[in-house]
Amino acid sequence: MNCSVCGKLMVEENFGGVRVDVCRNGCKGIWFDWQELIRLDENNEGAGNALEEALKSPRVNEAEREQLQCPRCGIPMHAHKYGRTKEVNVDECYACGGFFLDSGELKEIRDNFMSDEERDAYVQKLLDEIPEYKAMEEELEKAQLRKKAGSKFGKVLRKALFLPKAKD
Repeated sequence: MNCSVCGKLMVEENFGGVRVDVCRNGCKGIWFDWQELIRLDENNEGAGNALEEALKSPRVNEAEREQLQCPRCGIPMHAHKYGRTKEVNVDECYACGGFFLDSGELKEIRDNFMSDEERDAYVQKLLDEIPEYKAMEEELEKAQLRKKAGSKFGKVLRKALFLPKAKD
C-alpha cells in the first residue's frame, strides 16, 4: 500500500499486538485499519521499538494540503478532530473506517487524550457556548413542566368525573 501523503510504499509494523502500516522511508505517516487506532490512542497501550520510534517522530502536517485519498479504498478521506482529543486533526475514511495520522499525531493524541468525564465536560462546555442550544434547553424544560402540570390536572379531572356524587 502506498502512503496517502507522499506516495511511498508503506511497511507493516507491530506496535505491540497491533499491526499498522508506516511510511518508514517517507513522511513517517501511519495508517490504522478499522478499530486499530482505538487500541493505541492511550499512553499505556501498545509496545515495542516500532511504536517508540513512531512516537519520537516530530509532527509534520501541511495545513494547506489537498484532501487525502484513502490508501485502501481510493476515495477522499475526511479531516476532523479525533474524538478523544480537542487538539488533533486526523484523516478518516468513512467507507472502510481507517485513519491516516501524519508524523507526530499519534503522540499528540496520546498526550491530549480525554477520559470519558473530561470528554463529557468538554462537549457540555461547547454546547453551553451555543446560544441556540441554551434556548432549546430552556424550551425543553418548560415543555416538561407543562406536561407534568397537565398530567396532574388530568388526574384531578378524572377523579372529579368518576367519583360518585354525594346525595343531598
